[in-house]
Amino acid sequence: MKVTQVSIRPTEAAIKAGAPALTPELLAATGARYSRNNEGLEDILSKIDPENPDKSVDSIFRMVDYGHQSIADMVPVAMFLDGISQWLAYYVWSVCQAAGGQESSTRYILMEDEALIRPDALGIPPDLQEEWAAMMQTCLDAYDGALNGWKAIGELSPEATRIPAELLADNSDKAQKKVARLRRNYAFDRARYYLPFSIATNVMLIMSARSWVQLCQHLCSQPLPEPKALGGKIREELELCAPRLMKHATEKESMSAGIRATFEQLRREASKGLNACLESNADRTDHPPTARLEIIPANGTNEEAYIGDLSHHDNRYAWIGEGLKRTAVRFSWDAVALAEIRDLNRHRTGNRYCPLSPVGFYSALDELPKDSSDIGDAAAFLKEVNDTGRLATMRAHEVLAAGDPSYVYWLPMGAQCLFEHLTTADKFIYEAELRTGVGAHFRYARHLHDALAIWYERYPGTREFILEGSAEPE
Repeated sequence: MKVTQVSIRPTEAAIKAGAPALTPELLAATGARYSRNNEGLEDILSKIDPENPDKSVDSIFRMVDYGHQSIADMVPVAMFLDGISQWLAYYVWSVCQAAGGQESSTRYILMEDEALIRPDALGIPPDLQEEWAAMMQTCLDAYDGALNGWKAIGELSPEATRIPAELLADNSDKAQKKVARLRRNYAFDRARYYLPFSIATNVMLIMSARSWVQLCQHLCSQPLPEPKALGGKIREELELCAPRLMKHATEKESMSAGIRATFEQLRREASKGLNACLESNADRTDHPPTARLEIIPANGTNEEAYIGDLSHHDNRYAWIGEGLKRTAVRFSWDAVALAEIRDLNRHRTGNRYCPLSPVGFYSALDELPKDSSDIGDAAAFLKEVNDTGRLATMRAHEVLAAGDPSYVYWLPMGAQCLFEHLTTADKFIYEAELRTGVGAHFRYARHLHDALAIWYERYPGTREFILEGSAEPE
């Protein structure tokens, strides 16, 4: 695990123009000064000693004593978090709901066995480490096998990849490179369900120092060693750019108590027994996703108003009227695979809820072509290896029921959990447009399609104005 804070320096054009360049805390101090007088930027900058910018923060005001936490919102900080688990990356995004950033994608990158994080670093109990390591290796072997199986299916049954026919027919070098990339994505998208939630990934985030401090509080309040270690490393890097905030970047008893209470609730629910989809004699291992959508219309809105709100909406970034922006929406699915939850979890509006208590295991068997005469061996292997994911998910559930918070590291990415998102209708429509179409992952395209179907039942006249299926090939 490695955390690196990256500073922003002025461009050559900014330097030539004589534009001011400030440290993150000095930028916040300068902006905060506006709330105490109206002397203007040049007068504030005149108080800065260019030879001692850190001391200049206190010459403008005593930052720690200024009162409002919002001051720390004006301290921009970018950090790169290398070598953290898929679970910890998911957790970081769930806390940092307004952050900008990126994460290494399981849709484009081959995940190697060496990326599995050591069990002692994750807090796996010593008496379970051997079993855990064996099960994770079985999952990684299943991932490798599934990847080869889906690659074979993509070659033997090209129509299954849903690559546009005109692209397949284009013999140009550029087109064929795109076809090869889409075929790789096709296999990665369907094989990744066997990847352990304990395999390493990399995350880059840019957000305010206030948000980094709050993240540190959450991480340091966790019972597991990995988030605690990440919190400590972030704290060290934060000291380079926002040292006056360090006293707040610590464990908070209220958060520790809340995390314990939330986990205890999950444990109690899990102790009631396995979901039927995870039983050894189950007819199917995947739990039906079952989309749900609740709408609270704004006062004075109706279907006609919503149609008007979409009348100038010619792409997913285009204008949407005020009625949809004022309409509350809660959409959810009973069972979404963690592989898709990681993507859905990064939408930066509203609030998301996802209790990590598995109800089933999904491995894309419903994506197998109906005519399996040409892909018999690959299809047979994928059906057989599916049990690997179910067993890992079932074992994670058992570890949760036993009261061990490290159960999250037993989960494969095909483990299904409830996922809920509370936002407004314009943001829901944007997400549905972004996540459906040729360029979208097949599974969350299905989830958003199902949620949109419920919206259309209530407001059928809006269907022609919502750009479902418009995601371009990636």
